[in-house]
Amino acid sequence: MLSAQRKEHLLALLEAEGRVVAKAVASDLGISEDSIRRDLRELADEGRCIRVYGGALPVPAADAPVAQRLSIATDSKERVARAALALIRPASTLILDAGTTTLAMARMLPGDVTVLTPSPAVALAAMESSRARVIMIGGELSRHSAVVGGALAQEAIARLAADVFFLGATGIHPVHGLTTGELDDAVTKRALAARSADTFVLGSAEKIGAVSRFPVLSLDEITGVVTDPEDDDPLIAQLRTA
Repeated sequence: MLSAQRKEHLLALLEAEGRVVAKAVASDLGISEDSIRRDLRELADEGRCIRVYGGALPVPAADAPVAQRLSIATDSKERVARAALALIRPASTLILDAGTTTLAMARMLPGDVTVLTPSPAVALAAMESSRARVIMIGGELSRHSAVVGGALAQEAIARLAADVFFLGATGIHPVHGLTTGELDDAVTKRALAARSADTFVLGSAEKIGAVSRFPVLSLDEITGVVTDPEDDDPLIAQLRTA
């Protein structure tokens, strides 16, 4: 079987089964596991799968550019945003990460809080929808995620402190933890979590069980996961246990 044929086979398995186990596929096809790993590595470099230990997982829908994500699981994101609002204490300082769920939160904020954010969209929404004090974190703006990062952002974050950080990850998995599709974004999220007393990750339906390319934090490094109260995904119980 040619490499191109193997890759199509691997992509079909990802779509049908939601994962690829390199050892099992190599045995089924009668070829070396190294060949399968090489194919998966090349597919991952093309952005068509996510490499994990022992195989690969599909690319999450949440890894799409921010303009495309606005129309994904919108009802679930609204419910998660409302649940997260209940965690905000009066007169607190909070960090709202970039993302479509935090954007929903920004439109519902109480007026007696201070909001720090690396997202221009979140900052504008908070300013237009509430009387909250809004502070932008500066840095280089990513065209993919519309969030600031880089050295300037790291320097600014090091001088901040917050009561709670509402983190937006593109993957939330009971084994692989919190992940995102951009390396710089992962670094920025870790820096923000380090400057916050509590960190909650926002888990709308499309993110539960998903795994993106770059790790952010493990589950034991966060305070909790805010999930959709109408989401009956069995993985939520596993997240609660973890």
